Amino acid sequence: MAVSELDVPLRDGGSLRAYDTGADAASALTVVWHHGSPQTGAPLEPLLEAASARGIRLVSYGRPSYGGSTPRPGRDVASAAADVAAVADALGVERFAVMGASGGGPHALACAALLPERVTGAVTLAGIAPRTTAYDWFAGMASPGGLHAAVEGRAARAAFAETAAFDPSQFLPVDWAALDERWASLGADSVRAGEAGPDGLIDDDVAFAAPWGFDLGGIDVPVLLVQGEGDRVVPAKHASWLVAHIPRASLWMRLDDGHVSVLDVAPDAMDWLLERS
Repeated sequence: MAVSELDVPLRDGGSLRAYDTGADAASALTVVWHHGSPQTGAPLEPLLEAASARGIRLVSYGRPSYGGSTPRPGRDVASAAADVAAVADALGVERFAVMGASGGGPHALACAALLPERVTGAVTLAGIAPRTTAYDWFAGMASPGGLHAAVEGRAARAAFAETAAFDPSQFLPVDWAALDERWASLGADSVRAGEAGPDGLIDDDVAFAAPWGFDLGGIDVPVLLVQGEGDRVVPAKHASWLVAHIPRASLWMRLDDGHVSVLDVAPDAMDWLLERS
């Protein structure tokens, strides 16, 4: 599937690096993909394959500071809605569904909440929940240090990044197998995003730990939450909390999956979105 790349100008003078598989009169649906943390925003091979097999137009973009998009320190999760609207407008797309994995999950939900006239449905895979005192938000995370620092603000999170190292215990054996095989493109893209610097991940974490800027209870489009029960990055409690607080949400709990292997459900999730388009 051919992918075009473009820079979408924003009102604040910045721009977003976006990707598009292209308009087709036969396309049944446009899906906007929200990448994980950290990634560049470039579309991943398994997603391209699944979209092509279903006649779906796939659009993705890099959040500010990722993949060539202009930095925007202090952005909140809600700001993704205006960003996606700008990308969709630039491509002439009026209605679309959204999907987000891991750190992309909250940003997909922002679009569902704030663009109800344009979003037909939303899917999150291993998506983090808002920070709350209703339960221990950090419980079950193998390496919560970055988010603990983010609670203290951007300066603290940036200081943490200076010495932070990846903790391999975050991933289950099934996650490593997925990265070695079908999701190798995700691993390679994450490395590229990391080599470009930590700012995107810093701003994501600060946004996750702060108020998101919209009400989950106000989401009035169908939402599917997909979660691996063994996830050590975003624990399963996050999904069960989300499904209880989003009115039209349903949950697919994957008993044998972790944070990466759960992405194998993406084709089925695209089918779910097609049924609601």
